[in-house]
Amino acid sequence: MTRARVTDFFFFATLFCVTFEKVHWNVAGTVNLADILTTLFLIAFAARRLGSGDPWLPRTAIVVLAFFGLLLLVYLVGFFNIQTHEALTQFGKGMAKFLLHFLFLAAGVAYLARRSERFYWRTLGWFVAGLVANSLYGVVQLLDARRGGNLDQTILSPLTGGASSINVYGAVAGESVYRPNALTGDPNHLGVMLVIPLLVLTPIYLRMEKTNRLRVWLGIVIAFLLVVELATLSRSGVLGLIVGLLVLVVPYRRRLVSREMLLPVAGVGIVVLYEFLKRPQFFETVLRSRTQTGGGSTSVHFAIYDFIPQILHSHPLFGLGLNNFSIYYEFVTGKTNWGPHSFYVALMVETGVVGTLAFFAFLGYVFWRLRVAIRLGRALAAAGDWVALRVRPLAWGATAALAGTMASNAFYLTMQFYYFYAFIMLALAVPIVFGRRLVRS
Repeated sequence: MTRARVTDFFFFATLFCVTFEKVHWNVAGTVNLADILTTLFLIAFAARRLGSGDPWLPRTAIVVLAFFGLLLLVYLVGFFNIQTHEALTQFGKGMAKFLLHFLFLAAGVAYLARRSERFYWRTLGWFVAGLVANSLYGVVQLLDARRGGNLDQTILSPLTGGASSINVYGAVAGESVYRPNALTGDPNHLGVMLVIPLLVLTPIYLRMEKTNRLRVWLGIVIAFLLVVELATLSRSGVLGLIVGLLVLVVPYRRRLVSREMLLPVAGVGIVVLYEFLKRPQFFETVLRSRTQTGGGSTSVHFAIYDFIPQILHSHPLFGLGLNNFSIYYEFVTGKTNWGPHSFYVALMVETGVVGTLAFFAFLGYVFWRLRVAIRLGRALAAAGDWVALRVRPLAWGATAALAGTMASNAFYLTMQFYYFYAFIMLALAVPIVFGRRLVRS
């Protein structure tokens, strides 16, 4: 196998497995499958670039590395606020993830910048395929749990040596309420992660030619992922979808209520109606529980924001230290290994005002590049290039997905996970990969 094929393999494998949180081993800490694949890709990428003797990087990758350096500086300054050995351990874990995430992001952008448009679509395909495979596992996990089984114990435990299972939300009339978490660590993780493929694929599907066979498969994938999204009972996931769809209303308000969109939605409606008619009281109780706003779970999500002024009073500029919210939370409440249930609370508490502004500047840069991609699509359309039918929907879908994911993370946190950086890589690469076509035109 050539060096190029080895690099491609680890690149695609990483994208396929970025959401497989449960596939990990306790070796000098928790090592995920994605950690291993990312490391192997970075090694292969570096070896290939050193072997070619070409140090060129696209401007976008250089900007990403600049943000990497800025955030690294913020985290290192915050290091001096750490006071215990346990906090130091958490900082080390967070730093290792941060290094891998951002290095993968920069290397991935540089890698895609040298490849063809077809390679970009293959990259997006592997990323979506990983989420589809994860969702398929979640469906089988749910069916197995209903018959009294534990798919994780059957498949994952022999592989990883760890213990995991489907989430049990509660019980209605003696019947357990299951929420599939698939290969993620939590049903809310799965729900929020599915926001990205749903919002990215929808405008591409709506703008695809009726004669294209791939259009039917895209409709099936969208319908399937939407069913899994609803099965997770994730309010954060639904919030992200709503916000993302509001973004898509701007360019696709007519198409969102067209026959093409109603077909997959109708398919989802049939599945939901079938399940509801089998157990109406069961689903009424579950739905009422998930839509009420005065429950204990909802109170925790909002109450967690009270920690922000407390931390800003003591460590306003650089926070408590990277990945140290759980240490502070344990000190205040006695609960161990408890996350902040909000990415923004974690960001403010752990990195302070400076870290928060730096990360929002990074997100602002991503939105700006997506805006460039939208304008690129318009320019390609004006030049009479057919690929505009793919670029503009892709750019709008990525914009909606980023906005939806940010909304979901107000009450959960997945923006610090691998999949988010893989998505950002795909978003930043759009104007680079397809911009070459405009130059040729």
